[in-house]
Amino acid sequence: MKKLGLALGAGGSRGVAHIGFLKALEEADIKADYIAGASMGAVVGGAYAAGLSVDMMREAVFKLRLWDLLAAAKQKGGVFGNNKMRGLIAKYVGDITFDQLKIPFHTVAVDMLKQEVVEFSEGSVVDAIVASASIPAIFHPLVKDGRRLIDGGVLERVPAMRVKKMGADVVVAVDVLGWRNASEKVPGAIGVCLETFDIMDNYRTSAYREKNKKHIDFWLEPDLGDMSQYAMKQIKEAYEKGYELGKANVDAIKKALKR
Repeated sequence: MKKLGLALGAGGSRGVAHIGFLKALEEADIKADYIAGASMGAVVGGAYAAGLSVDMMREAVFKLRLWDLLAAAKQKGGVFGNNKMRGLIAKYVGDITFDQLKIPFHTVAVDMLKQEVVEFSEGSVVDAIVASASIPAIFHPLVKDGRRLIDGGVLERVPAMRVKKMGADVVVAVDVLGWRNASEKVPGAIGVCLETFDIMDNYRTSAYREKNKKHIDFWLEPDLGDMSQYAMKQIKEAYEKGYELGKANVDAIKKALKR
């Protein structure tokens, strides 16, 4: 049997779709041999690699409220600190290092000082996940080892090539953001900034996908419509759409693993 690598992409609350996708794989008895994640994909992927069940993740996320993640910032660089986020991740993942994970897992963040993607594969799993999920300006960066680390999705939304390099024969990339369009109505200043970032991200991710298409066996996108990645009210729908995406592709993934 070939080795399966899952690349779980960034996407805020839309990333709950990853949990539904994993549930569908489990029901089909498909097990990941390698996982890589960025931002919310790092949260889900890291927790799963640590041994947290899909059902436990779903239960935890469905109970989650936005203020469970947001703490007053005590440092410059973000509206909110990352202490609450860290505490929540540590509660479920535990104080473990990468070599203690049940499934090999890597994650990515961006070092603002060197302006490059940093791949984490050793040391504290919680630190790596927090770094990868620190949305710029929303959370203050994680400053560690001379680096100022922010959300990995800034430069590498779906880290598909990470699992390929880890040893995966079949690469399944799940992109929960997809191509994002600007709103018909002109938004406020913050909205314009977010939409500008979306445009840059659209083209950067499309270029990444095209460049690496011969190495990526499946690039999958759940149908999440215009769901905001910054709101929590549609997370149950995100889970269901991820589950539907998984169910629609399990047979093809199984076939690819047996070739």
